Amino acid sequence: MKIQEDERIVRALSNAKIEALNEMQQSVLDAGTSKDLVLLSPTGSGKTLAFLLPLLTLFTNEDKQIQALIIAPSRELALQIETVFRSLGSGYKVNCCYGGHPIRVEKKSLEHPPTVLIGTPGRILDHIERGSLNLDTVKTLILDEFDKSLELGFLAEMKEILGHLPNVRRRILTSATAAVDIPSFIGITSPVRLSFLKETKEIKRLTVRIVKSPIKDKLETLYKLLGELNGGSALVFCNLRGAVERVSNYLSEMGVENEYFHGGMEQSERERALSLFRNGSTTVFISTDLAARGLDIPEVKNVIHYHLPVNEEAYIHRNGRTARMNAEGNAYIILNEQETIPEYLIRQPDEFYLPEKTKKPVLSEWVTLTINKGKRDKLSKKDIVGFLFQKGGLEKDELGVVEVKESCSFAAIKRNKLSVLLARIRDEKIKNMKAKFN
Repeated sequence: MKIQEDERIVRALSNAKIEALNEMQQSVLDAGTSKDLVLLSPTGSGKTLAFLLPLLTLFTNEDKQIQALIIAPSRELALQIETVFRSLGSGYKVNCCYGGHPIRVEKKSLEHPPTVLIGTPGRILDHIERGSLNLDTVKTLILDEFDKSLELGFLAEMKEILGHLPNVRRRILTSATAAVDIPSFIGITSPVRLSFLKETKEIKRLTVRIVKSPIKDKLETLYKLLGELNGGSALVFCNLRGAVERVSNYLSEMGVENEYFHGGMEQSERERALSLFRNGSTTVFISTDLAARGLDIPEVKNVIHYHLPVNEEAYIHRNGRTARMNAEGNAYIILNEQETIPEYLIRQPDEFYLPEKTKKPVLSEWVTLTINKGKRDKLSKKDIVGFLFQKGGLEKDELGVVEVKESCSFAAIKRNKLSVLLARIRDEKIKNMKAKFN
């Protein structure tokens, strides 16, 4: 039987409600499982599903130890991989280990080893050093967005981890960029190389514009630009964490609902910000380059370079958040009088002129209801949807995206329905549990 016809894969796709694979995913299946693989494909193209599906044909129920190790450079990417694996309904145990998550909880769970272990480099190494992790049985190693791990300074940690993998038979490396060298310690030999990257000049659907700020501080220019976007989603990139918070604070003072995101935030804060952007409660998301790839966020209509990208690669990855597939998108580069157009922009973009009269940015029609119960309370998405329809009196079109996290849940509600909803459910129990709704 060919791997793409394996009944375990067919069943997994059915469980995940996936009717067809894209060209890249099919090519990964066709490549088989005997050779090392280097997969180059843009962010958002479905790489996670592509490298998870073949694993299902390799696992054995007899082996109760870790059979596959997946290393990701960020917590969000690790959690995203876990979510996709669980959606396949394979029946194999999976654990996700990352900083910001109680290590004692992880250690307890690892007492019964999972078939698949997903984690960030620092946390995986922490478990190895504590003796709570034995990787001798790992046969498949997957380094997702491996170039990002090298870029973030995980080189020494990854080298140490790989020194504890004596029996790896296959290595899979994925990346959204081709411009990276593979360190020799990874041990990859004669790999199958699959590249689905396209030159940026081929992106016909992306419109790039220059927006000039009359003064060095660009805050007012950004505010005016957001007013011209008519409520379209906007991902604003800054180079530093402090700048991200400064921009967010200014926009909040100006009455613009926004969320910000950077590596210095607590995991719960990061998850909340991502959820609100995913469900449309906020259309303005300010971030460092951490949001340029590796995060599960929807395609945005507008990318705004508040700060010039540090190099062409960063510029490409930022813009990769828009104009995907058949959609159209815009990229705006805000320049003050002291800045010039980057040399890597061969064709000078047209200037986007801001009108004298400033428009106030449009509020989203959605807001988020937060419930202080989540997965650890055995609460499911189905429980929340039923509760909000029955006890909250919501209609189908008044409830948007629902996400259940470890200790809380988020539900997008039409803005004009929230106050009535809160009055109805304030004293109600959800799944026979008292909960806080806000």
